[in-house]
Amino acid sequence: MRRVIISGGGTGGHIYPALTIARAIAAMEETEFLYVGSRRGLENTLIPKENIPFVTLDVRGLERKISLRNLLTLGKTVAGLVAAKKIIRKFNPHVVIGTGGFVCGPVLLAACLSGIPTLIQEQNVIPGVTNTILSHFVSRIALGYEAAATRFHTKSKLVYTGNPVRREVLTVTKEEGRRILGLDARRFTLVAAGGSRGARSINTAMIMVHEYFKNMDDIQIIHVTGEDEYARVAAALPGIDADGRYGRGSRIVPYLYTMPAALAAADLAVYRAGAVGLAELTVRGVPAILIPYPYAAEDHQRYNAQNLVMHGAAKMILDKMLNGKELLEEIVRLKEDKAALAAMAAAGRALGKPQAAHDIAQLALTLAYGGKQYGECN
Repeated sequence: MRRVIISGGGTGGHIYPALTIARAIAAMEETEFLYVGSRRGLENTLIPKENIPFVTLDVRGLERKISLRNLLTLGKTVAGLVAAKKIIRKFNPHVVIGTGGFVCGPVLLAACLSGIPTLIQEQNVIPGVTNTILSHFVSRIALGYEAAATRFHTKSKLVYTGNPVRREVLTVTKEEGRRILGLDARRFTLVAAGGSRGARSINTAMIMVHEYFKNMDDIQIIHVTGEDEYARVAAALPGIDADGRYGRGSRIVPYLYTMPAALAAADLAVYRAGAVGLAELTVRGVPAILIPYPYAAEDHQRYNAQNLVMHGAAKMILDKMLNGKELLEEIVRLKEDKAALAAMAAAGRALGKPQAAHDIAQLALTLAYGGKQYGECN
């Protein structure tokens, strides 16, 4: 049995890939896992539900300027490194995997200093600060985007795997997705979502979209607003019912637990450009209008979106340019151009990496078995 530490924290964009990789490893080999997260991140809610042993470190991210807070943070980082070394000494893993977030820093560095094989999975075109630093020490780097290779100096460590995607995203058919959501199998289906917390700019622009299509029978819209934004959007659409239904085809909800079904059902998506969301869109071949989050570190969402645009899989509207009219015009144009949608879908599928989780798991197990290709060693 191999022992594996996985570390990733702060946001779902780091945690969900970690869980997907863990499930892929578990499907290949009986494994004992330990998840190391931060005390304040979303992982404190998500990981205990997965029945994975979970411990935390008291660490924080550095600000991009000289400040008193950074001095305090550096102190916590040193303390976190000491604590991480104790965790590693006690658990004695065969490999340590990091999926991003500042908590990965002390965990993977402690593993490197202890001579344990290490792997980081970089989801974005523009690597984060933590992964950029760690790249000089770790054994391997699994890239979510091939274009990210230019951002790393240690080329021999790079492996282009794509970003891991949840199994349920791959297995739901379009017919099943529409049945699960109670959608008409014949209508054009638009899915709009701005992430679990919502995106005010997307939600505001979508109000005009709902109003325009209110009395049309050939389109249905699933709009996920985020919990904090739902009341504001609902108040702007007179006539919305208690279930979030508006007009003849719109359904507006604060959160959707069946997003894999929504992706399967979609003919077109309006999305942010987080790496996990884009990986799911591409493996499903869903054409998309992307509105990158403008405050993401290093503007990485814009670079993620540009990668899809350059390959013909998506259109992009910058957040500062987004309004109801601009978004509506793009939706109407694509809705009426079946050839353009088909070309975008094909381009997306060509970029998608449905085997990414398996390939990353295999890479991790290869490291865990001392570098011998996994599959030849047991």
